[in-house]
Amino acid sequence: MSAKFLRRAGAALAAVLVVSGLVAAPASADLQKPSQQWLRDSQAGLFLHWGMRTSPGYTSCSAWEKAITDGGWSPAYWVTEAKKLHASYLVLASFHSRLGYSRAWPSKIPGSCATKRDFLGELIAAAKPQGLKVILYMTNDAQWHDEGGHEWLDSAGYSKYKGKTVNLDSQDGFGQFSYDNFFEVMKNYPDLGGFWIDNDNAYWESHNLYAQIYQQRPDYLLSNNNEDTPIMDTISNEQKTGMTPSYDYPQATYTAMPRLTEACFKLPDTGSWWYGGSNPPVNKMLNLGRLITNSGSSIKSLMAETAMVNGKFPSNQEAFNNFADTYLGPIWESLGGTEGAGYMYGGMQPGFWNDGAHGVITIKGETQYVHVLTKPSTSTLKIRDNGYRVRAVTNLRTGAAITFSQGGGSLTLSGLSSWDTYDTVFKVEIAGRTGTYDPKTVTLKASASASGHGGQSASDGDYLTYFDNNKTLPVNLDYELGSAKKVQYLGLNQREDSVGYARSDTEQSARIKAYKVFVSSDGKNWGSAVKSGTLPSHRGVQFVDLTAVTSRYLRLQVTSTYAASSDSSRYKRLRIDETWLGSDYATSAG
Repeated sequence: MSAKFLRRAGAALAAVLVVSGLVAAPASADLQKPSQQWLRDSQAGLFLHWGMRTSPGYTSCSAWEKAITDGGWSPAYWVTEAKKLHASYLVLASFHSRLGYSRAWPSKIPGSCATKRDFLGELIAAAKPQGLKVILYMTNDAQWHDEGGHEWLDSAGYSKYKGKTVNLDSQDGFGQFSYDNFFEVMKNYPDLGGFWIDNDNAYWESHNLYAQIYQQRPDYLLSNNNEDTPIMDTISNEQKTGMTPSYDYPQATYTAMPRLTEACFKLPDTGSWWYGGSNPPVNKMLNLGRLITNSGSSIKSLMAETAMVNGKFPSNQEAFNNFADTYLGPIWESLGGTEGAGYMYGGMQPGFWNDGAHGVITIKGETQYVHVLTKPSTSTLKIRDNGYRVRAVTNLRTGAAITFSQGGGSLTLSGLSSWDTYDTVFKVEIAGRTGTYDPKTVTLKASASASGHGGQSASDGDYLTYFDNNKTLPVNLDYELGSAKKVQYLGLNQREDSVGYARSDTEQSARIKAYKVFVSSDGKNWGSAVKSGTLPSHRGVQFVDLTAVTSRYLRLQVTSTYAASSDSSRYKRLRIDETWLGSDYATSAG
């Protein structure tokens, strides 16, 4: 399915909901809308935690500002470093609960440090002509008001300003103070890209803050950290670890497309999100792998670096930026302007391949890019082709032609030897797709489903709809082809709204585990299963291969999923975006 179709479908659905009065306009922000497009077209951002407690740390706002200026701070440096990372936006986090609630811009609202020099305005002005957006971080949290034994919030000053007593050290009082700051910032910075909000505050919610932001600044983007707040445009998943391979960050995200999703992680391997006085190393394999696997899942990478007081990055981070600039440039066509393959944009199967290989695939039109981050132990790479006919394969960095063949549902690349240290990219040119029945010509019924999420939702060619089993197992999905036809395999895109690995008993995948397949000539008598097995708990498209059968009816019976009974939200839950039946395996067009 094309990205253009999905954008139009999302916009159309949002418009219908608004016109019908079923929701207010901002509530459909999780779907596609024009103000999101620049971020959907991006791959990465640079996260800047920088405030009064940046080492060596200051308790005087004026002393901090003087140190910044005397140190030679320049917004052009941050813009340049962001471009080295191929980032399209910067998030400035100075108004942070652990950094002294520092406002790096002039403000008429007393309550915490506000500089006389307009660092925020200068950054926006420097970024705009370079095509970069600036987003402002806003904290919801008063609990660190006395971090380090110093009181960072001025309740007396704010109370005098408001003409009433307000305790900024409370969540409600801080909610009022920060609420006022949102509006002042919106008034003064029309070219700001939006707000990156660190969770919610009850005062904001009770005063309809987010709806007012969209009303006053419809071009602003709203992102929320770790909480999937429907009115927000974006959800950011923060610093997930523990995956295998360690760089495969998307295994830990829990938000299904077409929701706009971001992965937030720090590039230094150790230490805080902000500069603490040290120069920790940056792991090239881990961080390049995160950026690339995120791109291969249509997830944006928000990469945090620890700016010093003068704005400069410690030498290890600056060296990584220089490396990333030269490394990513020659392969950027495989990342920029692409979507993740194997999900709602179509494409071959990413993830775990043969002989220990692992990677992702990006897709752009009739071209797919295979990113091999962990090479196989052999000279062969075998990828499930998902019905795509391949006409040519080249090594993107070297331009060398790669020997390939297709059969049995897979693309096989052979004679491989020159593996890149971090990411070997194969450019795969496609000559269409074959051997699948149009899902819209297949009738699909479920034995159980949640209201509004019936079986046909998994066979309508629309990723804005999905089947939900209403936590009923076993559950049957019965396909009718209209007449007896050959069926070679079943393809499935399960909804990517649960983690793909078990970090604990209460955080597990809701994907299909055990299944059985039956066929019938009349849709009533099914006989014994023609296939049974277990699907892996992996992201991306999955397949059930059959010894080719000819039948009018086919039943997929799901008998179990991976989530444990202790996982109350995911236990027995099954959601499927799309399924399709394959009549034949693809053969090479080369």
